[in-house]
Amino acid sequence: MHEFLFGIYPYIALTVMVVGSIARYDRDPFSWKTKSSQLLSNKQFVLGSVLFHVGIIIIFFGHLVGLLTPIAFFDMLGISHSFKQVLAIVVGGIAGVMTLIGGLILLHRRLTNPRVRATSTFADTGILALLVLQVILGLGTIFLSLQHLDGGEMVRLMQWAQAIVFFQGGAAAYLVGTSWLFKLHIFLGLTIFLLLPFTRLVHIFSAPLRYVWRPGYQIVRSKREV
Repeated sequence: MHEFLFGIYPYIALTVMVVGSIARYDRDPFSWKTKSSQLLSNKQFVLGSVLFHVGIIIIFFGHLVGLLTPIAFFDMLGISHSFKQVLAIVVGGIAGVMTLIGGLILLHRRLTNPRVRATSTFADTGILALLVLQVILGLGTIFLSLQHLDGGEMVRLMQWAQAIVFFQGGAAAYLVGTSWLFKLHIFLGLTIFLLLPFTRLVHIFSAPLRYVWRPGYQIVRSKREV
């Protein structure tokens, strides 16, 4: 089971995410949207959305760089494993708290606001709840990391992630003996990837980068219109 969960399941989750997202965009492009509920109720939305999205973007790129950058690169720069782990704890902790507060605000709004709840699907509420749970687990791993600041556990997680991404054999072996909390955090993260094509999370692949170089404002309605 350990070999399946951390050696095979990652490829199942990533394959479903990629193939499922492509199929959804090809077969049902009009469902590819955030399904924003701001027009239904602006209360709690702005604060919750800003905290959640800023926090989760920092977490995502922090994991991406922290896990997939070769260990030899950090060694070449003279960055010790202990320093990298402390940096991950501080930055990840701050971003995690931001994401958790924002996620709880959005989840509370989705569950208690009648208008928002009436237009929410099971997938809308469920994926948000899973993301909040994932952040809680991630924050929980900080307390484990504080008990071994030598960076040894972090290196094992990096080796596992790089073995998966670069198709190296025996990836699951790196997680033998790792705390169940880290394993649960990894498993839930993979499951979120697996579910991504079937939820509103697909909008992460459609970041509006063109807005950065868009010339000026776009007038939707003239002030003279009645």
